[in-house]
Amino acid sequence: MRDAAHPVEPSPIPASAPVRASLYWVAFLVLAAGIVIADQLAKAWVVATVAFGSVLPVFGDYVRIWHVHNTGALFGLFRDQAVLFAALSIGVVALIVWFHGRSVVTNGWLATLALGLLLGGAVGNLADRLRLGYVVDFVDMGVGDLRFYTYNVADAAISTALVLLILMAFWPSRRRPWIAG
Repeated sequence: MRDAAHPVEPSPIPASAPVRASLYWVAFLVLAAGIVIADQLAKAWVVATVAFGSVLPVFGDYVRIWHVHNTGALFGLFRDQAVLFAALSIGVVALIVWFHGRSVVTNGWLATLALGLLLGGAVGNLADRLRLGYVVDFVDMGVGDLRFYTYNVADAAISTALVLLILMAFWPSRRRPWIAG
């Protein structure tokens, strides 16, 4: 039953809402495209300049360019599954786009930044898997035999996006007062 004293009126959508939403989408897609372009250009340079398996020191033994192929997933897990990961990546790309449409309402530019980085990284590695059957990795960091996993621009974008998504989960938003407490 409706309360006659307090009728519920739908709030009007501000005239700037569609423009602001489209700015988020433009930024999201431009960032993702920029990551894909930077990733593919860096990989093309490595393939053309550094022989497969060769190491090119950048900062001594601490940071090196090491041209390798990754037929698995992150950290080289599940090797020789390029077709499976290509199929999964297509689904992940669709989920990222869908999630951006939903999360930009509550997280604004932080969601756009995190998900744009994630989309660009996913598409950059997907392009390698579809075109080559493996992902070109080349950044090798560490000290002596203690090495971090070898990665590329797309992997760095994905890792940064994951950190931002974790921050989004724990950082109260003014747009979500029920979380801010």
